[in-house]
Amino acid sequence: MLLHRILVALVGIPLVLWCIYLGGIPFFLMFFAIVFFSVIEFYCICKKYNPMNFIGTIIGSIFFISLYLNYNVQIFLILSLFIIFLFQMFRGKTNSASSEIAVTIFGALFIPWTLYHMILIRDISVFGTQYIIFLFANIWLLDTGAMFAGKKFGKHKLAANISPKKTVEGAIAGIITALIVSVLCREIFMKNIISINETIIFAVIIAVVAQFSDLAESIFKRDCNMKDSGNILPGHGGMLDRFDSYLFCAPIFYYSIIFIKG
Repeated sequence: MLLHRILVALVGIPLVLWCIYLGGIPFFLMFFAIVFFSVIEFYCICKKYNPMNFIGTIIGSIFFISLYLNYNVQIFLILSLFIIFLFQMFRGKTNSASSEIAVTIFGALFIPWTLYHMILIRDISVFGTQYIIFLFANIWLLDTGAMFAGKKFGKHKLAANISPKKTVEGAIAGIITALIVSVLCREIFMKNIISINETIIFAVIIAVVAQFSDLAESIFKRDCNMKDSGNILPGHGGMLDRFDSYLFCAPIFYYSIIFIKG
């Protein structure tokens, strides 16, 4: 398992960094793939609610493209809802229609919309590359710090009914790790971009929201008795398992940058 995690990291991290460096279409395509597989995995997690997998995945993919092109997003949203309700009518049953429609809409719209903020962060002025690397480095390493600290020192459960392995001690270690990583990022490549006070603020925001976002995805897995969202990434689980921390963290980090940096 550990070997698989290392091998995936050795391939995945250079690929992600390469796409970040190139930006534009390569970065968009990387996140399009992430969104595509994450939506599929979300529907697999929630299969007991019988979502409209195919139509939801198609709508989610087109929605992500429309956000990127900034092309009639509002019109697409209402058309998406119309189509989902239309397909539900053709199913010819109403006994579980509410949950089927709700889960389909959530997967098709929430996941693409939140992860699209990664594109927005990458496109922030001339410093988008630095902000994205800052975010990736924080989430990758705080997750690792929280995991190891939780295993070694964890005694108090953080949210036992949602994620039994997560502990308060691990969460605190994640915040400390984020503070260290953020300061190092600033010293290495962001000194002319953010002040030390801004660094600390961003670190705390990322650490807290990323761990919250991770738990938010776990709510669905616990409800549906699933351990991982998939197995597309050996040793890591599914695509959604790897990028669940960004679901809330990406938009909140983006708007924090806009608010703090103007």
